[in-house]
Amino acid sequence: MICENLLSLRRLHHYTQEDVAAKLGVSRQAVAKWEAGETFPDIENCTALAQLYGVTLDGLVHYDAAQSVLPLPPAGKHLFGAVKVGDKGQIVIPKAARDIFHICPGDNLLILGDEARGIAIIKADDVLNFLHHIQKGEDIE
Repeated sequence: MICENLLSLRRLHHYTQEDVAAKLGVSRQAVAKWEAGETFPDIENCTALAQLYGVTLDGLVHYDAAQSVLPLPPAGKHLFGAVKVGDKGQIVIPKAARDIFHICPGDNLLILGDEARGIAIIKADDVLNFLHHIQKGEDIE
């Protein structure tokens, strides 16, 4: 999988093997061998490659294009799958999403909408916290 990911990410970013080699401080032959599956980059080079392409290390190593209709997502972006809307408009947020975003039973969620871009769900406490900091004139990270 990693060899296919390296090749597709390099092409997606319009890099040559020479470009990647120069950015990582390795030979073009090393990049060619990684992409051909003859050898594998060490962990330091995998980390550098993930940063170069803006993907997670896990995605770089484990993403399997044959098992997905979507390309390897950028770091911090997720596709949790489809959910079905119930009779009363309820949805179940997938466990992986709840875990990553620390959504717990009883949390209040704010639903935002933009007719051109879609719906967003944000924890209401985060928005209230943000507004509280603005009201006090505090810097926000």
